[in-house]
Amino acid sequence: MVKELIIDSTPNGVTIALLQDKQLVELNKEHVNNNYAVGDIYLGRIKKIMPGLNAAFVDVGYEKDAFLHYLDLGPQVQSLIKLTKLVKNGSYKDKLLDSFKLEEDINKAGKISSVLNKNMLIPVQIAKEPISTKGPRLSSDLSIAGRFVVLVPFSNVISISKKIKSNAERNRLKKIVESIKPKNFGVIIRTVSEGKGVSELQKDLLDLISKWETFAKKLFRTEPSKRVLGEMGRASTILRDILNADFTNIHVNDQNIYEEIKSYVRDISPELERIVKLYKYKEPIFEHFGVEKQIKASFGKTVNLPGGAYLVVEHTEALHVIDVNSGNRTANPQNQEENALQVNKEAAREIARQLRLRDMGGIVVIDFIDLRKPNNRKELFDFLKEQMDLDRAKHTILPPSKFGLVQITRQRVRPEMNIITSEKCPACDGTGEIKASIVLMDDIENNLDYILNEQNEKNVTLCVHPYIESYIKKGIFSRQWKWFFNYSKWIKVKGLPSYYLTEFHFLNSKEEEIKL
Repeated sequence: MVKELIIDSTPNGVTIALLQDKQLVELNKEHVNNNYAVGDIYLGRIKKIMPGLNAAFVDVGYEKDAFLHYLDLGPQVQSLIKLTKLVKNGSYKDKLLDSFKLEEDINKAGKISSVLNKNMLIPVQIAKEPISTKGPRLSSDLSIAGRFVVLVPFSNVISISKKIKSNAERNRLKKIVESIKPKNFGVIIRTVSEGKGVSELQKDLLDLISKWETFAKKLFRTEPSKRVLGEMGRASTILRDILNADFTNIHVNDQNIYEEIKSYVRDISPELERIVKLYKYKEPIFEHFGVEKQIKASFGKTVNLPGGAYLVVEHTEALHVIDVNSGNRTANPQNQEENALQVNKEAAREIARQLRLRDMGGIVVIDFIDLRKPNNRKELFDFLKEQMDLDRAKHTILPPSKFGLVQITRQRVRPEMNIITSEKCPACDGTGEIKASIVLMDDIENNLDYILNEQNEKNVTLCVHPYIESYIKKGIFSRQWKWFFNYSKWIKVKGLPSYYLTEFHFLNSKEEEIKL
C-alpha cells in the first residue's frame, strides 16, 4: 500500500489529504488559531458543579463552558489538584515528580462535589473539540503523547498496546521502559514501538519529559482559562501516529510548513527525510494531485460506486444513516444473492473509507441489501471488520440485526468534515433572481479601479472561472493588456474551476483576499 500526504496551506489554515494508492482516505483541516485541539492542556476554572449529571462545567476561555464528567477526572485527580496548588503558590520547585507524594485514588463510584469546588483551578486536557452547539469535552487524566510512548503523570503503571501480540516482545519493551522511566510517571507503549531499540524509546521518552517540565514551568505563570501546553500541529500529529516505510511522498506548498515537517521527520525517521518535497508549481496543489476532484466526488448525499451501485448518506443530530442501493448492477442476473453480496462488499469498502474521510462519529446505521444465507451475512460482516481495521479511531461493529441493519459506533473527537459539493447557480447566485451577465466585466473593472486607485494595492491577482479568464486574456489587445495601459500595472488573472461562472475575487501580494 503506497501512502502520500498532500498538504495545502492557505491564509485561512491548512488542509491535509492522506492518499492510499492515489485514493483519498482522510481529509483534515487545521484552521488558523485553532485553540481547542485534542491534546491541548488548559488551566481551567470550575464554573458550575452539576450533581445530577455528576459533572462540572469548566471555563477554558471558549464561548461555551467545557464539560468535565466525574469518570474523566482520572484516579489521581487529587494529586493533580495538590500539584497545581503547590506550583501556583511557588512552593514546588522540582520539575519532575521524584519527591512528590501521590494522593489516594478517588472512588470510581464517587460524587464530583466531593472532589471539585466552584472556582477551583485545575489543569484539564481537551478530549473532544467543540462540536456543533457543544463546548469542548475535557479530561483531567493528563497524558502527553509521543511517537512510541505516551507519558502519564501520577502513575507507575506500564501498559502495552494490545496489538503487540508477542509475549517476548511485550516483556522486552516493558523491561526497557522500566529502566528509563522517571518515578511517579506511567507509560503507555504504542504499537509502533514493536521492534524498536533502547535509544529510540529513550529519546522519545526524554522529549515527553521535557514537555512535562515545560508544562510545570508554564503552569506557574499561566492565567486561569488560558492554554498551558499545546499539541503539535495537525500535520505533525498525523505523521507522529502513522508515518512508516509505506509513505513515498509528502508534498507541501508552504516553505515554513515544509521546513517544520522536514525537521520533524528528520528527528523521528531520518531515513524518510528525502520523501518531504516542496511543491512549487502554479497549479493549485490539490488540483495537481487529483485531490480536488476526489473531494467533489466523495462528499455529498449520494456517493457513486464503480460497479454502478451507490450509497445515500443522511445525517441527523443523533446518528448517521447509510443506505446501499444496487443501482443498475446486473453482473449476474441468474444469482441475485451473489449480486447482493458483491454489491454489499463493494459498499462496505467505500463505507469504511467514507467514515475516515468525513470523520463521521457517534452512531452509524448501515442498511445493506438483504442477504438470505447466514454464511453470506457472516462473510459481509467479517469483510466490513477487515476494512475498518485501517481506521485509527476507536470503533465497535455489531453483527447484522434481523432487519439486515449493521450498527457502528465510532469515536468522535473533532467536528465532522463537511464539504458542500453542490455549486451555486451561475445565473442567480442562489437568490432565484438573475443578474445580467453583460455587466460582469463592468463589476470587475469598477472593483479593480477602486482597489488600484483608492486602496493603492501594488500586486493584484484576479481569480475567476476559466471561461472568464479566457475571455479576459483573449486576443492581442485583450482586457488584460487594456488594464496594463490604463493603470501601468500588470494584473494577474487566474482561472479556478471550483468557481461558478460569475464569481470573482481579488488577491493581494500575500495571496490574501481583498475585502470589498
